[in-house]
Amino acid sequence: MKQSFAALLAGLIFGLGLVVSHMIDPAKVLAFLDIAGSWDPSLALVMAGAIPVAAIGFLATRGRPTPVLDTQFHGPTRTTVDAPVAIGAALFGIGWGLIGFCPGPALTSLILGRWQSGVFVAAMLVGMVLYRFLDRAGALFTRRYLTFSSPR
Repeated sequence: MKQSFAALLAGLIFGLGLVVSHMIDPAKVLAFLDIAGSWDPSLALVMAGAIPVAAIGFLATRGRPTPVLDTQFHGPTRTTVDAPVAIGAALFGIGWGLIGFCPGPALTSLILGRWQSGVFVAAMLVGMVLYRFLDRAGALFTRRYLTFSSPR
C-alpha cells in the first residue's frame, strides 16, 4: 500500500510539473525542436531544472543497502546498446518530433480533454499490445524453429 501511494504521489508531482511547465502542449515541444524557425528554449530549461532535483534523489540513496519502500534497487540490467534499443530510441525520437508528445505528457494532457491526446494514448496502448504479441510470437518462433540441440 505504501509503494502504491508513493507511486501515485510521484506521478501526481511529475504530472503537475508537466502542467506547470506547459510540456503537455505539443506545440511547445515542437517549438523547441524547431531550431531553424521560432525556437523556444523552455524545454531545455525544464530539463536543466530537473537535473538537480534528480541528483538530490540519487545522492539520497547513495550508501543505502535498500530503498525505503522496496527490498532492492532496480537499475538497468544491460549496459550495451543493441539494435532493438537503437531502433526503439529512433522511433521514439521520430514520433516525438512529428507529434510533440511522449508518453508522460500525453497521459497528463488527457485531463484537458483534447481528442488528439486520446488518439495518441490509444495508439500508444495498441502499440504496446502489438509489441507484446509480436515479441511472444518471435520468442515462440525462435524456440520452435531456430533452437539447435546436439544430437543424442
